[in-house]
Amino acid sequence: MQLIKSRFRKDHLGGLLAVVGGLSAAYQGSTYDIGSLEHMGPGFFPTALGILLAICGLAIGFSGETASAELGKEHASKPINWRAWGCIIAAVASFVVLGQHAGLGPATFAIVFIAALGDRGNTLKSAAVLGVVATAICVIVFWWALKIQLPLFALS
Repeated sequence: MQLIKSRFRKDHLGGLLAVVGGLSAAYQGSTYDIGSLEHMGPGFFPTALGILLAICGLAIGFSGETASAELGKEHASKPINWRAWGCIIAAVASFVVLGQHAGLGPATFAIVFIAALGDRGNTLKSAAVLGVVATAICVIVFWWALKIQLPLFALS
């Protein structure tokens, strides 16, 4: 029963945090010119995302009321997965360093590869394949289509 109460409280607090963050972003975004769907201004995107975040926060908050005993049993206390935490932190740090010194391609591969190794079910081969696929998609979307101002490869 204690676990269900804990889950209930976490869902409500998480939902409240998302609603507050979303409404804050929407309010701040609305101080800029929003424009229209045809001619979006600089405030359109943060306002729209803020509203979507607030809606998601409401959904999270209300889902806490429907937590059942089965869900409580399913989320019994598990030990902290330090490998996953370490890999995620190392992946983000590698992206920052490699993005600045090696370019978008190596940085994207590194963040996906290292983060994938945080899951004990992944092998080096599966993490590498995932890294290559994600890098290809990232290069196509961000470097080629959106022309992001980060070099694909750098030598600094």
